[in-house]
Amino acid sequence: MNAINDITASFGTLYHPKSALVFYQSKADKDLYVEHFDMDKNGTPINAHPLTEREAKALARSMLIEKQKDKAFLKSEGILPTNILHINPSAGKGSVLWYTKSQKRKLYFMDSLGIPSDMAHVPPLLWHATKNSLRVFALLSGRRPTENTVLYYAPFFNIYEDGRVCMGSVNINIKNSASVEQFTNAWENYFFNSYFSHLMGEKSLIKGNCVSLWKDLVATGRPFPTAVLQKNNKTLKNLL
Repeated sequence: MNAINDITASFGTLYHPKSALVFYQSKADKDLYVEHFDMDKNGTPINAHPLTEREAKALARSMLIEKQKDKAFLKSEGILPTNILHINPSAGKGSVLWYTKSQKRKLYFMDSLGIPSDMAHVPPLLWHATKNSLRVFALLSGRRPTENTVLYYAPFFNIYEDGRVCMGSVNINIKNSASVEQFTNAWENYFFNSYFSHLMGEKSLIKGNCVSLWKDLVATGRPFPTAVLQKNNKTLKNLL
């Protein structure tokens, strides 16, 4: 028989029961009575007693903190970063539009592409993300874009023509309390730390061969050649 391994450490944050509330209601006048139970180390309710004023206040504070976390979604941690272009702070449909200048990033490629995973220059990029989805486009320059700035296809693998990124098996976990800085940093890390594997569709998103381009950029370390970018007939205004 195989040995049983304890894998609870890989579950992430574990929460243990500390207390429980039981609400009683009379049939006649519908009055409520609340009883508070402590929990022992086995999760068994003990020490039943009426809910005290102190315990009720602690519960109210906890609920208020959770409500404030939801309201903090996409708020800045200080002065709004200059690369943020538009924010929809709605907890349900929140989204951010931002841009990044040309930079050198570590890129990861599946072995099937024949491109070594290494540092390479990427072009200026325009990002548009919700809690669950990401679209990425390329820009011709690193200047702050305007509504009329022309967008180009992002020159990467795993991206559809409309800019949607196929994240594959990447586990996306954006919290409701995420600041705009945490939100944008998380999406950039999700994107660059995942493995590029294949082109989406039959159309090449650049002028030339995408595999050859990234092989050359990884090997030489030269700046990204924006001349290979292709327009996608959209402007930034189409994303607002």
